Amino acid sequence: MIGGASAQTVDPAVRAYREALSDKDGNPGVLIVEQGAALFKKPDGPKNVSLEKCDFGLGPGVLKGAYAQMPRYMSDTGRVEDLETRLLHCMVTLQGKDPQMIKDQRFANETKHERNTDWEKIVAYIAAQSDGMKLSMPTSHPLERQAIAVGERIFFTNIGPLDFSCATCHAEDGKRIRLQSLANLTDPKQAQNVMGAWPTYRVSHSAVRTMQHRMWDCMWQMRLPDVDLGSPATVALIAYMTKKADGATLDLPGMRR
Repeated sequence: MIGGASAQTVDPAVRAYREALSDKDGNPGVLIVEQGAALFKKPDGPKNVSLEKCDFGLGPGVLKGAYAQMPRYMSDTGRVEDLETRLLHCMVTLQGKDPQMIKDQRFANETKHERNTDWEKIVAYIAAQSDGMKLSMPTSHPLERQAIAVGERIFFTNIGPLDFSCATCHAEDGKRIRLQSLANLTDPKQAQNVMGAWPTYRVSHSAVRTMQHRMWDCMWQMRLPDVDLGSPATVALIAYMTKKADGATLDLPGMRR
């Protein structure tokens, strides 16, 4: 489940550990961002072009501040997209890549001690270009508002063999899974603490993890079928949580347990 509860509920020893690693010079995720920059600019795919002309909502090639304003409605696809959904679109349309091959190689498997995938590196790089900025998802388009509303409904809907919802773990203060404090994502301050730090370097995984990975992993823990990368359900959930965290200062890449 999503970690990162408010400072009031974090164990003092855990808080001291995080503070010791709060300097970005001590965050291995910074190296992943640097590797992602090279991959973003490298010609690739059947069309042998880079991703530098990808439009993340602020114009082709404009990355500064783009992640801070996502998810958002994209007129060329007619849908609301988060960063990873948009990246998938660009890899397919600009570079000519096979979408299924991208999805099959999107996340490193920590149980096999895999290092970060190219996908995770590129996502970390794009997101990091909004470091220090405020989260501000646009809501001027009806589909943006609809995504937030749908995400809220999914968040509170019990599903699956365990009859869980996101709210089962993330709608009350003081909940834990094993020894890990769980954020109450209905509380704007706690939502800001979480959403402002993703993509984040997961110490337990020795890898940077993206928000789509977080959605996949939470649903896996709920014993649901594997969720598709960039599915409308995950985008809607991310939209809801992002709006709850409106105004959060991004600290990217973040670092979590």
